[in-house]
Amino acid sequence: MECHKDWAPRGVEHFYDLVKVHFYDDTRFFRVLKGFMAQFGINGNPQTNAVWSNANFPDDPVKQHNTRGMVTFAKTSMPNSRSTQLFINYGDNSSLDGQGFAPICQVTSGMDVADQLYYAYGEGAPGGQGPDQQRIQAQGNAYLEREFPRLDYIKKATIVLQ
Repeated sequence: MECHKDWAPRGVEHFYDLVKVHFYDDTRFFRVLKGFMAQFGINGNPQTNAVWSNANFPDDPVKQHNTRGMVTFAKTSMPNSRSTQLFINYGDNSSLDGQGFAPICQVTSGMDVADQLYYAYGEGAPGGQGPDQQRIQAQGNAYLEREFPRLDYIKKATIVLQ
């Protein structure tokens, strides 16, 4: 991925800080919806999640579109609700632009790998069959490995400055 501070300075800086402290190491892609996106960013260790649970940061204006390969912080409908979760856009999701989803990075190599992430668990609880985000935060990878063993994960996230 290549990140661009001029696209979303707060988001890129926050992502950089999280990668620096190894937050994304051994982190699962817990919500993969074919044709839409692949979401990750809940740490596998419940104690680490507790430290970052209130790590919301201010929104950035949307300067790029949520198109294929763009990486964007997830958020709620509330302002300034971005925290640690990100998603990779699989297609043209530019309808998210007007909702304040500001892309921070673009996948420059390996989108073919992202396209193959395990997706059969579907949407998370409640009502879905996929992983429950609250249980991931509370129980970490032990929960995911026990109940969703086929999830793909990020082994190690590193920063390469250019």
